[in-house]
Amino acid sequence: MTGKKLFIISTNTNTDTSNISALIVKKMRDSSYNCGYFKPLLTNATTICNKLVDSDVNKVLQKTDISSSPEECTSYYWQNDSLPYLLAKSKNQEIDIEKIKYDYNQICKKHDYILIEGTYGITCPLKINKDEKYLLKDLIWELGLSIIVVTKAGNDAINSTLLTIDYARGNGIEIEGIILSDYESSNIEHWESLELIEALTKTNVVATVSSGANNIMLLEGLFKE
Repeated sequence: MTGKKLFIISTNTNTDTSNISALIVKKMRDSSYNCGYFKPLLTNATTICNKLVDSDVNKVLQKTDISSSPEECTSYYWQNDSLPYLLAKSKNQEIDIEKIKYDYNQICKKHDYILIEGTYGITCPLKINKDEKYLLKDLIWELGLSIIVVTKAGNDAINSTLLTIDYARGNGIEIEGIILSDYESSNIEHWESLELIEALTKTNVVATVSSGANNIMLLEGLFKE
């Protein structure tokens, strides 16, 4: 099976995307697929002597058996929790898109399959100046990746999911599927909104993940070319 890379994004900030990323990567690796992980922009990180000691990346690596260091799995990291563009600007920095692409290509040399995790959402600004407005969707498009959309289960997910998918498709980005987080099969609102999301987006919900889940259905089919 030919290797493939997918970008996982959230519709908002409370979808627990990092835990879902860890579950996907672990399931792939447990099934003997050489799957790696990359989160180019990392916020809310704890560092000691410029080393990541606690972050979303650390947590993903702890749940999988990837032999990379946390620093190898990200391009930029900050201790505060805000938009990466604003965090870089506060330090008089500018996010270098070519550095992200280089780091991504280095990971591609080590893994046949890669899950790339976004920060904030598909419209997250990375580089804004008078000459350029570069958003996360531009990075996804330039890397030639399709996406998995993660949204929190419930009626509130309908609007945000539909807007995210319409925006992605309008920018030439392919959707591989939707994952619902904090899903309760006994909750009528959750399974009714699942059906509505599929009908309105014409996209399959490929997995549902309950709160605190430590497993996810096998998703290697998403990685097939």
